[in-house]
Amino acid sequence: MRVLSVASECAPLVKTGGLADVAGALPAALKAEGVEMRTMLPGYPAVMAALEGGEVVHEERDLMGGPARVLAGRAGPLDLMVVEAPHLYAREGSIYLGPDGRDWPDNPARFAALSWAAAEVARADWPADVVHCHDWQAGLAPYYLRAGGPPSVLTIHNIAFHGNAAPEEIGPLRLDPSDFTPEGYEFWGRVSALKAGLVWADRLTTVSPTYAAELMRPEFGMGLDGVMRARAGDLTGILNGIDTGVWNPATDPLIERYDSPGGKAPNKVALRRIMGLPDAAGPLCVVVSRLTEQKGFDLLLEALPALLARGGQLALLGSGDPALERAFHAAAEDRNVAVRIGYDEALAHRLIAGGDAILVPSRFEPCGLTQMMGLRYGTVPLVALTGGLADTVIDASPAALAAGAATGIQVHPVAAGPLAHGLGRLCDLWETPAVWAQVQGNAMAAPVGWERSAGAYAGLYAALKT
Repeated sequence: MRVLSVASECAPLVKTGGLADVAGALPAALKAEGVEMRTMLPGYPAVMAALEGGEVVHEERDLMGGPARVLAGRAGPLDLMVVEAPHLYAREGSIYLGPDGRDWPDNPARFAALSWAAAEVARADWPADVVHCHDWQAGLAPYYLRAGGPPSVLTIHNIAFHGNAAPEEIGPLRLDPSDFTPEGYEFWGRVSALKAGLVWADRLTTVSPTYAAELMRPEFGMGLDGVMRARAGDLTGILNGIDTGVWNPATDPLIERYDSPGGKAPNKVALRRIMGLPDAAGPLCVVVSRLTEQKGFDLLLEALPALLARGGQLALLGSGDPALERAFHAAAEDRNVAVRIGYDEALAHRLIAGGDAILVPSRFEPCGLTQMMGLRYGTVPLVALTGGLADTVIDASPAALAAGAATGIQVHPVAAGPLAHGLGRLCDLWETPAVWAQVQGNAMAAPVGWERSAGAYAGLYAALKT
């Protein structure tokens, strides 16, 4: 089984979010299922620098405004197909944003080029059994394959991002004007790369069963809920996993290693030292995230006094909305709040290893990965009851505690009051050490790897192949 995975980012080469983690983990996870996966990426500077043994497998004299080649090679354990198109990708800084902090104006062309190259390579240069497309950046690949080629799967990592373009781009993006209709790729008078993928892909997946159901509803579907309902029979929710080799408290080189909840203590001491926090009577809560309204951090700011009043602490690593960054800096005037703006992989490991609890109060969350990292490290998750958060954390209800099954705290509805109440419940658990230890142990035993999900993807590919 040969599968071409098409993504705009892939860890550890280039990453802005969870999509990169998934694209980076899937090839190894699927190898055990007999799937040979190659990952097609844009030729960003970081990707070109990491590519080894690049062999030209495809050439285009004019790919969305300039010449391009597709190079086959490796980067560490990853088998890659890299679209070398300097006019589109040879830019420093963010892969999506220009120096002004706004989307590159030619993003529609940049990722249409990725999709076009994927369709061409999968047809002939590296004949694939299936093309697996990720999010809007690869959304036009199923459209380009409509006239012939292998079947396609589109995975929706976050339906909030559509990849819209002006109708004047129809020609330059190599689209058929007759498909610019509500039944096609038209979305409120714009060209939507994501909608094209949703309409023309042979099968759709998203990254958790609950999110798959949520996408049918107007409050989660971001204007595409009607399309999702129309294709409900072709949609599967397959839960993401994490790389349990990278995220393993017993072998993690970035922390004080441990293999049971009791081993967390030295990591907590180290984290407080790094973040400048004093000792405290309550739980040390951590956040590793983009700071956006979607992630619910405006709600956390409102609810934070409920944690601090119980002797709790907050250590946060993240960046995003400048207003939220400023608000958390202001909150850090309290000696029990520490904030680092930016992203630091080593510090992320330190936070998840050293924290008592990890907070993920998202308004919507297709899957979420940090709560699974928290489970792996015995860092009890407090999560909103939505998407993959609902699918991965078992609430510490009286019944779940009595059954010895609880792994964290769920909050619903997603608002400041219920979040403050959830933080109070977290502190109640913390103040009962035997119960807290049981929840930590359950968390560390929870399945968070890729084994089951890899089997589900392999089954989907096999069904398409036949």
